[in-house]
Amino acid sequence: MTPLDKPTAHEAAEQLTAGAADPDPDITKAAMLDAFGGVRGMVETTVPGLVFVLSYTINRDIHVSAIAALSLSALMAVLRLFGKSTLKHAFGGVFGVAFGAVFAMMSGDAKNFYLPGMLYTLGLAVAYLVTAAAGVPLLGMVLGPLFRENMSWRTRNPGRKKAYTKASYAWGLVLLGKSAITFPIYLWGDATQLGWLRVALGIPPFLLCVYLTWIFLAKAPAPIDVFAEMEAEEKRERAAAAAADGETPR
Repeated sequence: MTPLDKPTAHEAAEQLTAGAADPDPDITKAAMLDAFGGVRGMVETTVPGLVFVLSYTINRDIHVSAIAALSLSALMAVLRLFGKSTLKHAFGGVFGVAFGAVFAMMSGDAKNFYLPGMLYTLGLAVAYLVTAAAGVPLLGMVLGPLFRENMSWRTRNPGRKKAYTKASYAWGLVLLGKSAITFPIYLWGDATQLGWLRVALGIPPFLLCVYLTWIFLAKAPAPIDVFAEMEAEEKRERAAAAAADGETPR
């Protein structure tokens, strides 16, 4: 497959729903990136924080910096809507930036612009680790519908359950490490230091987690297409009903 032949995220999702027994690795990777917002989502998550820290470094005005970051985030959301993107991706970043902007302006502390995102990261890390330890890895619940397997991996595909568990542990540990770096700077550093650190730690940990997830799933058994099974069962039921009525099944 040449670079020009590689699927876009939208094409990847369509090809995965075709019910192939063993999805192409490039398709799997593209679909996973799309599930987490894709490259565009990474940019939309990082750029408002970059704008905030740049503005605050220059003018030291919390209100101006927060409004600038929020305005940019809102603009990117509007562009997503015009591009007929999902509402989740369009508004997810806006809400995060809005909470940060409100926290910063109400408290008068620029560091609080980053606090909601930091708490979200920590909570997500705990969720990944706890669900993996409980045998219901969060990543399996997120990606299961994408691969048309829903929750079948829990009881019918132990190899994929193991892969989802490993991947969830990886996400949890990486995000926990990110929190371990950022919270001390929040407590004892200044807003500029925290802002640049948050920007630097925005994309690399995410890419590492996606890569590790792709590696684990590439070595796992193929997903069980429960949608195809349900469709086949419906066809059998229609055929049986038609046969009982003496009709030719379609």
